[in-house]
Amino acid sequence: MFINNLDVNTQIQVNKVVTLATVAVKFLERPGLAPTTRRTYELTLSTLLSEYGSWSIEILSKQTLVEYLKSLGHLKYTTHHKHQAILQSLLNFAVEQGYIKFNPIHGLKQRLPDREKGEHLSDDKIKYLTTEQLDILYSSFDSDYRTAAIISLLHRTGCRIGELLALNLEDIDIKNQKFQVLGKGNKQRWCFYSDDAANALAKYLKYTRHQQHRALFTAQHPVTLKVSRISYHTLHENWRKITNKHPQLNCVRIHNLRHTFKAIL
Repeated sequence: MFINNLDVNTQIQVNKVVTLATVAVKFLERPGLAPTTRRTYELTLSTLLSEYGSWSIEILSKQTLVEYLKSLGHLKYTTHHKHQAILQSLLNFAVEQGYIKFNPIHGLKQRLPDREKGEHLSDDKIKYLTTEQLDILYSSFDSDYRTAAIISLLHRTGCRIGELLALNLEDIDIKNQKFQVLGKGNKQRWCFYSDDAANALAKYLKYTRHQQHRALFTAQHPVTLKVSRISYHTLHENWRKITNKHPQLNCVRIHNLRHTFKAIL
């Protein structure tokens, strides 16, 4: 493998300087990373590491990384997006592990298609999730019972995020696995959910939900300890914290779960 064949000087800390290659190795050795995914990451990062692997990760500037991405201009724009997404994940990992204070290319826009090369914007910037993406998503939130229950119910019922977060505990018919929502135009409709969503909801209700509040999905302020209905902002922060770790989920939005439900009808 390319990573293993890197010059040893690019894989170790010299004078306590953490190199990009050192961080990349740790990024690729994360537990739970599928072998096929690891091989894809290695192949995608090989060009970057051959040029900048021996650099201290702390001195990699936005300008350097933007110039590197520009050097990949010969690639198809969808492939270019994959390179950028994996680089973003690597840098987010470096921030989480304390190697750098911030991701220098956070928020960097992706390259637009080159019409002269016959490239065109896809109409469907991820409108629904693939089986692989769903597997990654569910396994990533497996220990976060609240978010796992929300994801399952959104995916299995097709209801809107606002509709789900507005529910109170008494709105759920647990026995018949259904609940009623007030949608657009003040129209009421029933949403029925599957056994796997019911299991996810049961775990959340048993282990995580704050019993003293009416809301189905609750949250507790870390300082005041006040319990309230979970906000969209809190849910979105949890979502991004996890999905940023996986390039396959880089452009996926919570709302795409609703599209995914519609796609299987």
